[in-house]
Amino acid sequence: MTESPEAAVVDSLDPANPPQQVAPAQRELRTLGFWRTALWGFVIIAAFFIGQLTPIVYFLLQHHDALDSPAQFQAALIQIASRSLTVSLSAIMGVPGMLIPAYFAVRHTRTPFADYMGLRWTTWKNVAFGVVGMVVILGCWEVVAQLTGRGETSSSFMTDILKTAQGDGVVWLLVIAFCVAAPISEELLARGFLYRGWSDSFLRVPGAIVLSSLLWTMLHLQYDWFALLNVFSLGAWFGYLRYRTHSTLLTIVLHGLNNLAATVQTMWLASGHS
Repeated sequence: MTESPEAAVVDSLDPANPPQQVAPAQRELRTLGFWRTALWGFVIIAAFFIGQLTPIVYFLLQHHDALDSPAQFQAALIQIASRSLTVSLSAIMGVPGMLIPAYFAVRHTRTPFADYMGLRWTTWKNVAFGVVGMVVILGCWEVVAQLTGRGETSSSFMTDILKTAQGDGVVWLLVIAFCVAAPISEELLARGFLYRGWSDSFLRVPGAIVLSSLLWTMLHLQYDWFALLNVFSLGAWFGYLRYRTHSTLLTIVLHGLNNLAATVQTMWLASGHS
C-alpha cells in the first residue's frame, strides 16, 4: 500500500523515523581539462625521463672509477649514453615510467583508462587511410631532404646507434625499443593523455593537436631542426587520425611502422656505405 502524503509528513517529524537523505548526483569529470592535463603531463614526462635514465644510472654505477673526477664522469656518461644497449633499455623503461603516473591521473576522471586513452581499434579502411597519409608526408620530406642535401644529416643519429647495435649484437633489442616501446609510450602520452584532456578544453581539437605535437617533437631533440619539422608534421597527422578515428592504437601502429621503415632504411644505408 502506498503511504499517503499526510503520513509521510508525520513520519518526517518523528525523531525516531527521520526522513531519508538523498545525496545530490555527483558531476562526472569527463576529462582533466587544460591545466590538470598540463600539470599531470609534466609529472608524466618527468617520470618518463626517470624511467629512461634508470639504465644509464645503473651502468654508471658499474664504473666506480668514473666517479673519481668530473672529467672521468663526463667521459663515462657520454660513452654509456651512446651505447645502443643503453638507448634500447632506456626506451623500454620509458613505458612503465609513462604508464604508471598516467593511470593515476586518469583515475580522477572516473573514466576507464582504456576509454580515456583511446585504446580501441578502428577499421582497416582507417588504417589504409593513415598509412597513405603517412607515406605522402614522409615522401614529401624525403624529396625536400634530397633536394637540399640533408638526407645524410637527418639519418646520422640512427646510423650511429645502429652501428653500435650491430657491434654489440643487440639489433633485435633496438628494433623492439624503437618499433614497439617508443611508439607505445610516446603515443599514449601525446595522442592518448595530452590530446584527450586538451581537446576538451578551450584549445579544442585543433589546438590540442598542435600543442601535443609540439611537446612530442620536443622529445626528439637529438635530431636537427630539419628532422624536427618532419617529426612535428607527422605528429599533426597522428593527432588528426586520433580525432578522426578516436583510436590511439591506430597511431601506435603507424608510429611503429614508421620507426620500422626508418630502421630498415638505416640498415640499408649503413650496409651500402660499409
